[in-house]
Amino acid sequence: MSENSISSHLLELRSRLLKVIYLFIIFSIAGMPFATQIYSFVSTPLIELMPVGSSMIATEVASPFMAPIKLVIYIALVLSMPWLFYQIWMYMSPGLLDSEKGFAAPLMISTVILFFSGISFAFFIVCPIVFKFFIAMAPESIQIMTDINQYLSFVFKLVFAFGIAFEIPIATLLLIRSGIASKKSMKSARPYLIVFFLFVGMLLTPPDVFSQLFLAIPMWLLFEIGLIISKDKT
Repeated sequence: MSENSISSHLLELRSRLLKVIYLFIIFSIAGMPFATQIYSFVSTPLIELMPVGSSMIATEVASPFMAPIKLVIYIALVLSMPWLFYQIWMYMSPGLLDSEKGFAAPLMISTVILFFSGISFAFFIVCPIVFKFFIAMAPESIQIMTDINQYLSFVFKLVFAFGIAFEIPIATLLLIRSGIASKKSMKSARPYLIVFFLFVGMLLTPPDVFSQLFLAIPMWLLFEIGLIISKDKT
């Protein structure tokens, strides 16, 4: 490959990454006027479960101002992900065969759908269950008053972890379809992968067994779905 060809590929890659950054900036700026409303919505799963008389607190001077802004930036990043996937697809598509293009396009769409499915599952189902469990297990002598930064950090980690975990069927499909691994070998590795999912759950979720299992078990089930829809390379 000539230096001119390498340079053109790098310039195209730079151009596409800049497009993603521009959209991220647009989403961030557009969301700033609504930062308070967005924060109110995101904090709802915990606030609705907190005992009467309890409330969210800010332990740092700048937290009431910075926490909603950080939330807007995070959401802008999440909303930019489909555009990132699309730019990756457009960058790769010229080098793919027609048969590969026919496979890659649905794959990219599935990647986006699964990513947002994981985020939705974490926020609307897992978070309320986890918060309800934590509050129920708290001794009566403890008054529950969660710091807003700690709450957002908890939710960010959980939501992002589930968004990534829901890509497991795609990863399994790609490994088998590309010939890197066979369906039989993946089935044989199932016990080791379950241990790996538990380890990943420990790394990506907050340090409690409850939320770790809530991530590890769906990862295992999604792996099984990936095996079902996969076929060995012929």
